[in-house]
Amino acid sequence: MDSAAHFEKTDRLQDYYSDMHIHIGRTESGQAVKISGSRNLTFENIAKEAAVRKGIEMIGIIDCHSPSVQEDIQACLESGIMKELDGGGIAYQNTVILLGSEIEIKENGRGAAHVLAFFRDLRTIQDFTRWMSQYMKNVQLSSQRIYAQPRELQKEILDRGGLLIPAHVFTPHKGLYGSMADQMSDVFDMNGIAAIELGLSADSSMAGYISELDNYAFLTNSDAHSLGKIGREYNKIRMASPSFDEFRLALECKDGRHVVANYGLNPRLGKYHRTYCSSCNSILDEVAIVSSDDRCPYCGSLKTVQGVFDRIMSIADREQTYIPSKRPPYHYQVPLEFIPGLGKAAMSKLLSVFGTEMAILHRASEEDLRTVIGEGLAKHIVMARNGTLELSSGGGGTYGKVIRT
Repeated sequence: MDSAAHFEKTDRLQDYYSDMHIHIGRTESGQAVKISGSRNLTFENIAKEAAVRKGIEMIGIIDCHSPSVQEDIQACLESGIMKELDGGGIAYQNTVILLGSEIEIKENGRGAAHVLAFFRDLRTIQDFTRWMSQYMKNVQLSSQRIYAQPRELQKEILDRGGLLIPAHVFTPHKGLYGSMADQMSDVFDMNGIAAIELGLSADSSMAGYISELDNYAFLTNSDAHSLGKIGREYNKIRMASPSFDEFRLALECKDGRHVVANYGLNPRLGKYHRTYCSSCNSILDEVAIVSSDDRCPYCGSLKTVQGVFDRIMSIADREQTYIPSKRPPYHYQVPLEFIPGLGKAAMSKLLSVFGTEMAILHRASEEDLRTVIGEGLAKHIVMARNGTLELSSGGGGTYGKVIRT
């Protein structure tokens, strides 16, 4: 069975794991794309990692606007190891890739923010690249600033049948709420927003303090800069098959398609969760209240970076969080790489028995895990999937930690 045949659309809806924010570090020729990304993050390597090790059935690679990446995509299609689907997207083994771009926007008097754009096929994103290259200094690289107004960018994406998703919206580093605006409606036409990416330091409950987000699907994605980070946050999405067209329907909650669940880090593990003082390197948690002039309560410095939790509280238009009935559950799940003592040898044993990380996290029983790696690690994996490990808060660009028990 070839790649396209495997993903023929049926009337039967199924749940598929998806991670829609993965970067490319280098092309096959060594051309840099995401400077901070791993060198082995190539288009083909990402597909292999998702399909073979992770067990993730739909991924979004968000540096596909780069002309050198498009050359790699074309090579994969011409070799026959990948194939474009009638419903949009590119099939590789049991995984479908949606072609996307991460773009930095800015307006006068505001900070900068990142947005994701997804397109149905290679031809369309190539056309988008041609337009974007008129307004971008280096279209080869990831996450570059576009010198066009946000609403103009939004129109160009929508005119090509694309999907616009603001990225990691609450983070102080290039999040729309975190560094650009108090209201998304001040930046974009809200009718042209397909979904919202929460980011590693926020969850559905925290976003529920912002009323203009009530009608949008939430996504939890990895923002992976290395192969190992793929799937550290992900979604379960109900569709007839993984494809661009089905993804659109799921975000619109149409014809039974929808986001079934978000799986993400407890926000306390996110590296921007709480306000951070760069002078004394303190994370300002619940017991350390920042003064009205943003001074650190420990050293008096003004060099504080407002965390996601504190930013949401400052712009909230509700006193209590509100979660609409259609909102899927948000499951706190610690990635396997965070678990103390779970090294390469133990992971190799688990993968040899269960096949993929999704199988380890979702299908392996505690008894089965115990047989392979012993009682202690098995217990920690079950606690990781249930979100019950003890955590310390992150902030200022440093991840929170699992406290060894």
